[in-house]
This record gives sequence, C-alpha cells and structure tokens, in this order.
Amino acid sequence: NNSKIMPIGGRQMNTKLTKSEKEVMELLWEKGEPLTASEIVKFSAQKDWKPSYIHIMINSLLDKGVIITHNFKKTTKNYARAFIPSLTKDQWIVASIRENYPTKKDVLRLFTTLIEEEKDPDVLDYYAEQLNQRRRTLKFS
Repeated sequence: NNSKIMPIGGRQMNTKLTKSEKEVMELLWEKGEPLTASEIVKFSAQKDWKPSYIHIMINSLLDKGVIITHNFKKTTKNYARAFIPSLTKDQWIVASIRENYPTKKDVLRLFTTLIEEEKDPDVLDYYAEQLNQRRRTLKFS
C-alpha cells in the first residue's frame, strides 16, 4: 500500500527542495501563520534575498505543491498574497521518504535500519507502542 499524503489543495507534489526552499518551508512551519514574500524575507536568516529571487522561489514552491496561497494581507500600498505550507513538516518528511524509497521493500529496509541503529530503549518502546496502536486502529476500521 503506497498511499500518498494529500496536501491541502489536493495536488500532486514534488518534495525535492533546494536549500533556500527548505529555509522558506522551515520558516513557514515555525511561524505557523500565513506569510507574504516580504515577511518571509524579513523573518529569514537570508536577509539579502532580492525580491525577484524570493518570487521565483515562491513560484517554484507553488509549482511543487508544497505551499498554497492562503489569503491576501494589506500592505502599505496594496494587498500581497500570503502563503502557508500545504502539509505539515512530518507529512513532508514522510512524502520525501516515499519519493526516495518507492517500494515496500525499500521502506522495510529503512525501518529495519532505524530500529537496528537505535540505542535508546525508551525510543524503541515508543516505536513498539506506536506499532501496537496502529494495529489496533486497523482492526477496528
């Protein structure tokens, strides 16, 4: 079962992001509110992003389906589009894993490696509880 995470807006997405695109996504996830292009630049560590660059990056993120236009915000002279992520950070990570590990066998190897390399018994207990909870959910659905 290779079910897809469906982002807000229901579009197919491309989770492969450039370093700058990841920075924008991290900022949007961290702030938890719609941001305009100028707010993204203002809150970003990359204060030297030029308006043309940020617009190209936003269009790329829109094309990839990882952000959507949420609303419009009043600025000093006009209205600007405000953007939100189309999925949570955890959903993005899962979608990225599914892109990079497309078969069930790939995913099983990934989880086997995660479990084999884990040293903390509390984390292993957490994994076991999550698996048991998921099994219970599947039995009753």
